[in-house]
Amino acid sequence: MKLKALIVDDEYPARKELRYMLEQFDNIEVVGEAANAREALKLVSALDYSIIFLDIEMPGMNGLELSILLKEHPKRPYVIFVTAYEEYAVKAFEVNAIDYILKPFDAKRFYQSMQKLFTLVEKNKQSKQAPNKIIPNLGRLPVERDDKTLLIPEEDIIFAFTENENVYLKTTNEKLLSKYTLKELENKLSDQSFFRTHRRFIVNLTKVEEIIPFFNGTYNLIVNDDERNEVPVSRNQAKKLKRFLGM
Repeated sequence: MKLKALIVDDEYPARKELRYMLEQFDNIEVVGEAANAREALKLVSALDYSIIFLDIEMPGMNGLELSILLKEHPKRPYVIFVTAYEEYAVKAFEVNAIDYILKPFDAKRFYQSMQKLFTLVEKNKQSKQAPNKIIPNLGRLPVERDDKTLLIPEEDIIFAFTENENVYLKTTNEKLLSKYTLKELENKLSDQSFFRTHRRFIVNLTKVEEIIPFFNGTYNLIVNDDERNEVPVSRNQAKKLKRFLGM
């Protein structure tokens, strides 16, 4: 079954080029185009799209504002941002976009983005078909505080890290002992927002405020907890992070 795609961009040449690139994939069918967010909303209300390729800078409502409205859609489509502006990357992942592709399009980078989409679609398909699924994903994780077990929402986690053979979850103003290993957390946390930056760290990308080059190809991420902590990004993971963010 083909994925129904909608292209939203105020520039006709950009829509034309994107349509051409998508025609190279047999499992994608472009069934709609819109020149602005208002047109896109009308199309989405009339047809269930699987994926929306969304520009950011458009007259009237921009792409980020549109993506927030799409989150309320009963059959929310996946979103891949396609834009000429690098500075919106972090905000794009705050609204759970699959990817962020810069114009002009690079064929290799575009292919990687599509593979990310196909992998996610297949993963969700298998999840829905899995029999006897007993434990739902509640979006919460157990932690220890004062000899009590608490359940905290995933979105409250700024980063997870290992220290003295223990694993902790850092929120805005607390450091809480986790019941899971870092590898288990990597598997449990939403792959749309959380990224393994280092063998000792997982970070919530929606909580990152700055990306600072460090040395020898590594980076530090400044997060928005009370201490404005720095989360390291190893050289190998820096390459993956740059591809993930479209940098």
